[in-house]
Amino acid sequence: MHIDVTPMVRPRSVAIVGASAKRVTQGNVVISNLKSWGYAGEILPVHPQAEEIDGLRAINSIGEIRGETDLAIIAIPAAHVPSMLRELEASSVRSAIVFTNGFSHDEEAAIRAFGTRSRIIVHGPNCMGLVNFTDSIPLYPSRPSLRLKPGNVALVAQSGSAAISVMNSTVVGLSKVVTVGSEFQVSAADYIRWLADDDETRVIGVVAESIKSPHALAEAAECVHAAGKSLVVLKVGRSDVGLAATQAHTGALVSDRDAYDSFFRETNIATVSDYDELIASLECAAVARRMVRGASIGIVGISGGQTALACDVADAQGVAVAAFEPATVERLRAALPGTSGNNPVDFGATVNVEDRNTPDAMQAVLNDAQVGAVVALQDTQESLNPATLQNYMNILGVYAAAGKSSQTPLVVISPTSENLDPGVRAMLLEHGVPLLRGMSPGLRAVGNLALGKPGPAENWARQHGPKSSPFNPQAASLRTEIGASSGTLDAALSFRLLRAYGIPVTKSIIVKDEHEAAARMGEIGFPMVVKVASRDVQHRSDVGGVLLDIRNEDELRAAVATIARNITQALPNATIDGYEMQEQLVDAVEAMAGFTDASPFGQMIVLGSGGTLVELLADRAVALGPLSREQAETMLATTRLSRLLSGYRNLMAPTDTAPLIEVAVRLSQLADDLGDLIAACDLNPVLIRKGSGEIRVVDALFVRRP
Repeated sequence: MHIDVTPMVRPRSVAIVGASAKRVTQGNVVISNLKSWGYAGEILPVHPQAEEIDGLRAINSIGEIRGETDLAIIAIPAAHVPSMLRELEASSVRSAIVFTNGFSHDEEAAIRAFGTRSRIIVHGPNCMGLVNFTDSIPLYPSRPSLRLKPGNVALVAQSGSAAISVMNSTVVGLSKVVTVGSEFQVSAADYIRWLADDDETRVIGVVAESIKSPHALAEAAECVHAAGKSLVVLKVGRSDVGLAATQAHTGALVSDRDAYDSFFRETNIATVSDYDELIASLECAAVARRMVRGASIGIVGISGGQTALACDVADAQGVAVAAFEPATVERLRAALPGTSGNNPVDFGATVNVEDRNTPDAMQAVLNDAQVGAVVALQDTQESLNPATLQNYMNILGVYAAAGKSSQTPLVVISPTSENLDPGVRAMLLEHGVPLLRGMSPGLRAVGNLALGKPGPAENWARQHGPKSSPFNPQAASLRTEIGASSGTLDAALSFRLLRAYGIPVTKSIIVKDEHEAAARMGEIGFPMVVKVASRDVQHRSDVGGVLLDIRNEDELRAAVATIARNITQALPNATIDGYEMQEQLVDAVEAMAGFTDASPFGQMIVLGSGGTLVELLADRAVALGPLSREQAETMLATTRLSRLLSGYRNLMAPTDTAPLIEVAVRLSQLADDLGDLIAACDLNPVLIRKGSGEIRVVDALFVRRP
């Protein structure tokens, strides 16, 4: 699944296509960078006329290359790139990094097609190459900052400007920085997989505008986690626009953000919201140990106000604040007389300094079994008065000593984003304690130390990968029926789909008029519901197409007439195919279930409260299908519907949720088998009988893909 990018990360020889003997081009900058960094390999400028470029002998065509060359840098106008790639195909060059952008539709198509059939590995286009700091190989068309240094942090970004921002803002050393650009062939996942095996890389940061292959990224993440390394992703462009442009409620209830969040959650990949959080997470993971006792944190400091604010920020960031064990509370009370012994810990609350045993208090928090990491709040801004900073060195020394000897990660956070005092940072770093800028980015970084344990990503790739056969053996015949339809599926076919997947539907028949309705009313019985049957009407209750509590023949005839009149007034061009008569369940709770397209991840399953107010209430949980029963249980548990079904405040009898969970699982299997034909599905309402949890789907909307 992954492409070996070694020829681009560690090339033994580089051909430069696009350098000039008369002016400074991107190719010339690459040559200059390689020479100034002491690149040990061979540099081959390629130019049709020049004999020498930047002091190096030039060759006049790719065809003159005799020995095997690992990499070609292509920095030429867009119109010439396809033909240059074909020349490379006929040469001994193994790979190419294409800086060029601005391709026409035909040129782009030609390069994409080349990547599918060629032996050449193509990186880009529209990128700024990469920098291998470990081996001093800057394949980069700009001048890297002089302050950058080798280290254990790698960065993979689609955007060159994003890479520049992060590189120039972090204070840790870098191992590799890769800008992948448009990913016509080689993707970020290929480099992440390579970095999982790179001995010089401990943490990998990713700035992603899109995900080319979720399965490849999931497998790469699993390799990173299995190697004991950290992976942190900043996904940009997560809009709140609905995933599927359909008439279905599911399209309005979920967004692009939901799909990405579900993917990252299910693959155990740490995420951040902006550059500051990414930089803090990289700096933290580059130094700190990973959490081993769970995700709750202990918070300490010398200011009660700062530690209290940290609790608020941690809550906003989704980072749990630990409840100390009784033994820890007692030990803290002994070490800090007058304090409560609870989390957070204010060392300054013990007024008499001589009464404090701060080192023992620190050890108590670090040793608590409920604490996965400890955050110490301490001002260490570069702008501090030297005398003030000197006063802080005593507590900073306590943090340094505690961090050096502890297996529980300890992170010091300076609560504002001001530049840090370099001496303090260096001192803490020597003891294995990271110093981070800003309370919110810092706490997000500490929370991310809990993520990345091996296992979930591999499971995700296996669960969501291609299957040798569909879940349902009837899928092939159902596909034929769906293929003969367009727009929204009619009620009869919709209910056949549900029955085929074992999803219980309400007793229902369709009649052509009030006379047939009266003749067949005994097949349903009273009370009943009457609805319009029309492919032109998606949400029937919105236009007066549903009437409830029909209890006799006269009411039935009147209902048909009323619905016909309502549809004619609301949707005069709609064709009424008939009228649907359904059994009416009493004493039931309304739920909804559905799915919608979430490319490239597959289908997004939605589960929550239903009824006519479904969008207004927006009580829903989402996950990428297909679902296991455990995943469906977890989804339902996050909804208000789950609390209601549990007998919330004795408003109703506790109700068995197993039938609803089974519906969610089976619907996800239907979506997996048929989602390439169906853009979205609403089951609303799904009636749940109080107590037993017995399920009946009352209304089903399936929207065909165009």
